[in-house]
Amino acid sequence: MKFIQSILIILVLLTAGCQSSERQLPIYNPASINPSIVDPSMQAVKKNHIVADFSLINQNGKTVTQEDYQDKIYVTDFFFTRCQTICPVMTKNMEKIQETFLNDDEIKLLSLSVTPTLDSVPILREYANQKGVIDYKWNIATGNKKHIYNLARKSYFAVTEQGDGGLQDFMHTTNFILVDKEKQIRGIYDGTNDEQIEQLIQDIAILKN
Repeated sequence: MKFIQSILIILVLLTAGCQSSERQLPIYNPASINPSIVDPSMQAVKKNHIVADFSLINQNGKTVTQEDYQDKIYVTDFFFTRCQTICPVMTKNMEKIQETFLNDDEIKLLSLSVTPTLDSVPILREYANQKGVIDYKWNIATGNKKHIYNLARKSYFAVTEQGDGGLQDFMHTTNFILVDKEKQIRGIYDGTNDEQIEQLIQDIAILKN
C-alpha cells in the first residue's frame, strides 16, 4: 500500500511539474472573494492577507495552533459531525487528499466544526475513527465558537454570515481552502466536486515544486 501511495505522489508531482510552467496559483485576498463569505471589516483588503493565528482542540483533546502547521502546505474546511448532506462527501474527499499525500510530511489537513459546543472531543474522536482520519496528518477541531467564526469569516472565508436558525449558528460552505507555507490562501475549491478535488491535488503538487 505504501509503495502504491509513493508511486501516486510521484505521478502527481510529475504531472504538476509539467503544468507548473503554464499554471500559476493566485494569492487570494478578501477583496477578490465573494463578499457573502467575508466579514465586512475585511472586504476592502486587496493585498497581504494571511491566515490568523489560531488555538483549537483536536480529536485527541490536544491544543492545535499555527505552530503545528508551520512550514506546511495545508487544506482547511468547515463541517459538523451531524451533517448528513454535503459533509460526508467533503470528508470523503478530504480522506482522498490524506491518502494521496499520506507519506508527505509537508502536507496536512484541518477541519473545523461549525457546531463546536455540540462536537465535543469524544464525538470528534468517534467521527475521526469512522472516517479514517490519521491523527498526525489531519486535525478535526473544535474550540471557542466566536474564535472559529472569526477564523471562518476573517481568515479562511468558508461560511456565510447567517446560520440556519437551528443546529448551526453559522452556515458553512463546501469550500476547501489551500494554504501555503507563508499562510497565504492559494486556492478555493468545491469540496464536493471530483474534478476540483483533482485540481486541488495537482495544485498542492505545484506549490511543492
